[in-house]
Amino acid sequence: MHAYRSHSCAALTKDNVGESVRLSGWVHRVRDHGGVLFIDLRDHYGVTQVLCDPDSPVFAEVEKVRSEWCIRIDGNVKARDPELVNPKIPTGEIEVFIRDMEVLGAADELPLMVFGDQEYPEETRLRYRYLDLRREKMQNHMTLRSDVVASIRRRMWDIGFREYQTPIITASSPEGARDFLVPSRLHPGKFYALPQAPQQFKQLIMVSGFDKYFQIAPCFRDEDPRADRSPTDFYQLDMEMSFVEQEDIFGTIQPVIEGVFEEFGGGHKVDKLWPRIKFADAMKWYGTDKPDLRNPIKMQDVSEHFRGSGFAIFAKLLEQEGTEIRAIPAPNGGSRKFCDRMNAYAQKEGLPGMGYIFWRDGENGMEAAGPLAKNIGPERTEAIRLQLGLGKGDAAFFLGGKPATFEAVAGRARKVIGEELDLTEKNRFAFCWVVDFPMYEKDDESGEIDFSHNPFSMPQGGAEALDGDPLEVLGYQYDLACNGYELVSGAIRNHKLEIMYKAFALAGYGKDEVEKRFGGMVNAFKYGAPPHGGCAAGIDRIVMLLADEPNIREVIMFPMNQRAEDLMMNAPSDASPEQLMELSLRVVEQE
Repeated sequence: MHAYRSHSCAALTKDNVGESVRLSGWVHRVRDHGGVLFIDLRDHYGVTQVLCDPDSPVFAEVEKVRSEWCIRIDGNVKARDPELVNPKIPTGEIEVFIRDMEVLGAADELPLMVFGDQEYPEETRLRYRYLDLRREKMQNHMTLRSDVVASIRRRMWDIGFREYQTPIITASSPEGARDFLVPSRLHPGKFYALPQAPQQFKQLIMVSGFDKYFQIAPCFRDEDPRADRSPTDFYQLDMEMSFVEQEDIFGTIQPVIEGVFEEFGGGHKVDKLWPRIKFADAMKWYGTDKPDLRNPIKMQDVSEHFRGSGFAIFAKLLEQEGTEIRAIPAPNGGSRKFCDRMNAYAQKEGLPGMGYIFWRDGENGMEAAGPLAKNIGPERTEAIRLQLGLGKGDAAFFLGGKPATFEAVAGRARKVIGEELDLTEKNRFAFCWVVDFPMYEKDDESGEIDFSHNPFSMPQGGAEALDGDPLEVLGYQYDLACNGYELVSGAIRNHKLEIMYKAFALAGYGKDEVEKRFGGMVNAFKYGAPPHGGCAAGIDRIVMLLADEPNIREVIMFPMNQRAEDLMMNAPSDASPEQLMELSLRVVEQE
C-alpha cells in the first residue's frame, strides 16, 4: 500500500465497503458521540467521515487529535446506516473505522478556523493565508482560477496562437503607472524595471515575423490598491496579431472571453451582442468608461430645459463655457424619501447635492413635485419628463457643471439608483466595447499635454490628425467592459516611425528622448514593421466576476493587503547593509 493513501478523501463509495484503505488529510472537525469519535477527514478533493471507538487499538491516540492536525489513517470501509447517509457529499454513504493512525503534522492553536463560515479580519486572513486557503470557498476559487487559465490557453491554441515568454527584467517604460525599479549590481547607479506589461516585447515579436502571439503574463505596477486592482502584480491574457484592423481583434477575442464565461459562469446569461460605445458617449450616458449595461439607466443632457429658467443655480451655471446639466432617470423612484436619500448620497460624495423632480398623482392628474419643479414650472418639467420617457411614480436627478467635475459621482449615483430600485439585472454578464478613446489629456494644474491611454496606439487619421488640437485626437484604442469592470484593453499599434515621433512630440517627448527610452522598438521599426494590434484581458478580474466576488484579493493565491504589504512573508523588508553596498545604494531616512 502507498505510504500515505490508497484513495483521496472524495473517492470512496458504497462499492468500497469491506475494503482496507489508507487516507491522509486534515482533521476538519471532531465530534464525540457517547465515546465514539467521529472525524471529518479533509483533503483537496473532499471529505470522508472516519470513526473510532474504544475497541480500536489507537483510540487513545485519536482522542488527542484536534482541528487541522494532518494525519494518516488505515481502516475498514463500512456502509452507513440508511438514516445517517449524507447525500450532500460523494462519500456520504460510507464511513471508515480507524485501525491505525499516524500524526503527520500536529497543529498549534488556530488563529482562524477552517471549518465553518466565520468572518475574520482581512489582516488575519492574509497573515495566515495558508490556513485561509484551506477553507472550502478559497479552495474553490483557486481551482476556478486554474481552470479558467487552462481554458484560455486551450482556446488560444485552438485558434492558431502560440505562447511565447517575454522578459521579467527590462527597461522602464511609460505605461500609465509607476514602475517597480530593480537596481543593477553590475552597473552601479542604473536600474532595470519590472514590466508593467509586455507591450514593447509583443510588438517586437510581430516585427520579428511571428503572426500570432499570446501569453499568460505577469505584470507589475506600483499602484494604489482598489477592490478590483492589486497594488503590485497581476496576470493578464496578453495577445498580439499582425496585419489586422480593430474589427479583427474584436472578432478574435470575443469567442475566447464569451466561451470562458459560458463555461464557468454558473448558468448566468452571457450576452452575445457586444455593443460599441464611443468613449465620449459612455461618459455622457453612464459617467464611466466601463459601464454596467445590466443597469438600463442612461443619463441625458437636459441643459436646454434649464437655460434661462427660474432655477438660478443651474441657469447661471449654464452661462459659463463648457457646462451642462445632466439628468439621471430613476424609474419607480418617485418618492420624496428616496429622492432625499439620493440627495444625501451626493452630499456624502462631496457635491453640494443633487436636484430632483418626481412625478405623482395631483388634483388634475399627474403632477411634478420637488424643489426644482416649483422653480422651473410645469412646461419645462413636462418637457424633461417627455425627453426622459418617464411617468407617474418615476423620478429624475440632476447634476450640473463642467462634466469632468461631476461625471464620476453621477456614474456612481446611477449605479446606486439601479441597485436600490432593483433595476440592475442579476445573473447576467453584459459586455460592451468602448471605442474612440482620446489620445491625449491636459493636466489641470500644469496645463501640459500627456498621453491619456497607451502611448503606442495609432491615431485615427494618421499623421494629419496630429496637426490640430491634441485633445481632439482619437486613437484606435478600445476597452471591453463587463458588469462595471474593465476586462480587456487594447489598441491598433503605431508602427510608423514618423507618426510615432510626432505623437510623442505632442506629449513633450523629443526625438532623442523617444530613441533613448524606446531604442529597441525604434530601431526595429526601421526594418519593415507590419501593421499590428492586440489587447490584454485581466485574468484576476475575469475570475473575480466568475466567482461573484467584489474583492480581487479573494481570487489571488497570495495577495498583498491594501497597504501593498505581504504580512505572511513580511514584505517589503529592510535590506542589509551588505546588500545595499553591493548595489551601490544608500537609504535616505524620510523626515
